[in-house]
Amino acid sequence: MKLAVPDLISNSYFPAAAAVELGFFAKEGLDVELELIFPVDKCYAALRDGRIDFVGGSAHSALAAFPAWAGVKLLCAQAQGMYWFLIMRSDLKVARGDVAAVKGKRIGAAPWVEMGLRRLLIASGIDLERDGVTIAPVPGAIGEKANFGLMAAQALAAGQIDGFWANGMGAEVSQRSGAGTLVLDVRRGDGPKACFNYTLASIATTDALIERSPDTAAAAIRAIVATQRALAADLSLATKAGRALFPAAEAELIAGIVQRDLPYYDASIGPDVVAGMNAFARDVGILDRDVPYEAVVATRFRDLWR
Repeated sequence: MKLAVPDLISNSYFPAAAAVELGFFAKEGLDVELELIFPVDKCYAALRDGRIDFVGGSAHSALAAFPAWAGVKLLCAQAQGMYWFLIMRSDLKVARGDVAAVKGKRIGAAPWVEMGLRRLLIASGIDLERDGVTIAPVPGAIGEKANFGLMAAQALAAGQIDGFWANGMGAEVSQRSGAGTLVLDVRRGDGPKACFNYTLASIATTDALIERSPDTAAAAIRAIVATQRALAADLSLATKAGRALFPAAEAELIAGIVQRDLPYYDASIGPDVVAGMNAFARDVGILDRDVPYEAVVATRFRDLWR
């Protein structure tokens, strides 16, 4: 079986990647191969077309390939809350939480990921056109094997962009190099409160797989939950997986980043999360109706979340 993630050298989908690398899928009887497919909408297109079996990506992005959630289900969360960071060039001297600093600036963001930033800025009173905010992919982030966070950090250091909206690994690398300053971290209280539930990192599969093999879907959830618990109990496992998956420098950073993420390692996807995500999806124009919770989440497996 195959599990696709849209960014591999990252903390965003680390529970999924670690579940493969540390053998937690294998312990559940699943032979799962990890595959990098960028950007996230191509992950979901591959799921729709039967080329992969699971997506470990941003939940709202399922709508790229499954309009109105038809044919797809979220099995569980990898972690709670919208998980991207706004980083701005250090020489701009932007204070934490100063959303207005994006005015007249070029911000790098991946396709579908950028929707979260656009909506956050609008909710914060920024008019993208009036205020001259440019949000676009970073130079060089092309091809299905792109690792966006690291590329964004490199583009910021090179002065090709003024800021970026990307994962915690890209944010960490940028701050450690001195090139970037943290401006927004939604999980930890920055930005309008509703932004937390715009999306989350999830595991998704098709309705067809669930109906054909519910035991497989259940085993995948158990593998993610077991991985979350194992990482919380022993952070050295994060380094072990990181050394197998990442370049050397990033492998040594992942345990510290995962440690900060542990409070959000909760596999549940509640009705409030889906309500917030669907409201966001309607606001940005990727959903044209209200879809019931049970049509979005595979609730038959909810007891496995804990």
